[in-house]
Amino acid sequence: MRTRRSILSTALLASLAAAARVAPALAAPSRTIRIGYQRYGTLILLKHTGMLEKALAGTGTTVAWSEFAAGPQMLQAMGAGAIDFGITGDAPPIFAQAAGPRVVYVGHEPPAPFGEAIIVPASSPLHDVAGLRGKTVGLNRASNVHWLLLAALAKAGLTMADIQPVFLVPGAARPAFDSGRLDAWAIWDPYLSSAESAGHTRVLAQADGLVGNRQFFLADRTFANANPDLIKLLLAQIAQSDAWSQAHKPEVSQYLADDTGLPLPVVRRAIDRLTFGVQSMTPEVVAEQQRIADAFYGQHLIPAALTVRDAVWTPPA
Repeated sequence: MRTRRSILSTALLASLAAAARVAPALAAPSRTIRIGYQRYGTLILLKHTGMLEKALAGTGTTVAWSEFAAGPQMLQAMGAGAIDFGITGDAPPIFAQAAGPRVVYVGHEPPAPFGEAIIVPASSPLHDVAGLRGKTVGLNRASNVHWLLLAALAKAGLTMADIQPVFLVPGAARPAFDSGRLDAWAIWDPYLSSAESAGHTRVLAQADGLVGNRQFFLADRTFANANPDLIKLLLAQIAQSDAWSQAHKPEVSQYLADDTGLPLPVVRRAIDRLTFGVQSMTPEVVAEQQRIADAFYGQHLIPAALTVRDAVWTPPA
């Protein structure tokens, strides 16, 4: 497995280092960067470390944090102008771009294909994805597992029209799954780890070999264009926070266990599957996203074909 440091591109490292050097020169007074986060992943760890606030001390820039249940809800808020920066899985940016030009990609993390799966009860008669025909499958609409489910169905010769999707946020999907109201559940960590640890589930399809499960850093286009120094500084601090988190996994796991209320072994299992690292957008990654956009359009899940590269932010020279 590649080390976290090896995934940081040379070009991005240079820009991050430059951003760190100019932090004291962020002279614009009374600026605020509004960041959306979830209770798991890179940005809540940045919030926990306080590294961003320390880097911005004395610059006149403050940070406002807003918690969201999942990526789609976060990007809906960004599309409405309520937040400036966030991180989601691979599918939410596609739906956000379909809704308008406001949300842009500013970076990504390496794939984490073991951090999401389609699961069934351990006693389920289902043993392959083809068996999902006509069955109820819970998922968070427009989230990363929406793409996982679509890809798994396609491999089995099925489409979304062949199943009965039930769109639920994770907090509502778990009791529906546990009570037998769902035949299957497409879900990500730490909810996946929690369900696996309960011992009453079985993985029907893992993301590994189907989709990458990559996370993307996203920003409001207007904010990024007006504040490129803040975007660069923010990515630099995420890189530092990632390095700290990679070296302090027991402490990170304890913090997230306390924050989420999940048992420590559940969180540690999820953290061990979480990838860390900040990378700039590349043609290869854009091509990955384009395949997702084309698949969603082909399934009539978005109203028009998209050109993903139109949503990739280019920092000013």
